[in-house]
Amino acid sequence: MKKVAVILSGCGVYDGSEIYESVLTLLALEQGGARYQCMAPNIDQMHVIDHRSGEVMAGQQRNVLTEAARLARGEIIDLADASPADYDALIIPGGFGAAKNLSNFAVAGAAAVVTPGLISFTQAIHAAGKPVGLICIAPAMTPLLFGKGAICTIGNDKEVAAAIEAMGGQHQECGCSDIIIDDTRKIVTTPAYMLAGSISEAASGINKLVDKVLQLC
Repeated sequence: MKKVAVILSGCGVYDGSEIYESVLTLLALEQGGARYQCMAPNIDQMHVIDHRSGEVMAGQQRNVLTEAARLARGEIIDLADASPADYDALIIPGGFGAAKNLSNFAVAGAAAVVTPGLISFTQAIHAAGKPVGLICIAPAMTPLLFGKGAICTIGNDKEVAAAIEAMGGQHQECGCSDIIIDDTRKIVTTPAYMLAGSISEAASGINKLVDKVLQLC
């Protein structure tokens, strides 16, 4: 049975992993006959957002791994303790945590850097010829993780697409119900809630991404 690493970035669309995208990913993996292991870096979030108002909650701080454990029902490990050799593929759901905690893309744009633990784990998966799926805003990290020329999509946001191109990536426009595949590098991306207006719309692309990642294993 294939085993897939799922890297989370907290819990909640504005400061962590997008909950619907994460759950849809785990459901699709299970329905596809695969096992999964959730993991997250043991670091502090960039900040904490009140998900009712969208405002920063001044004076509060939360841990990415601890918050991501909410999504994983406690079944989660520290990314630093994970061995890429144990997994057949990697998927990173979206949510602003991917652009705030796994990287600083949300504030740095094309000058962004990626959390070191994420780089080493992802590049080891990639170097072993294993597929990687990135969802929503997570594909903005594509050129930083896989180098210049890597192909991805975040949908049709011109500003984000321009930043990806400035970092050396190749962005392709895509609807929320479809996926973009970099066949050479085995990278699969989908816009999900960068475009989706409902959970079912997000599911349409995420299901295709998971199916393709498992097919490429």
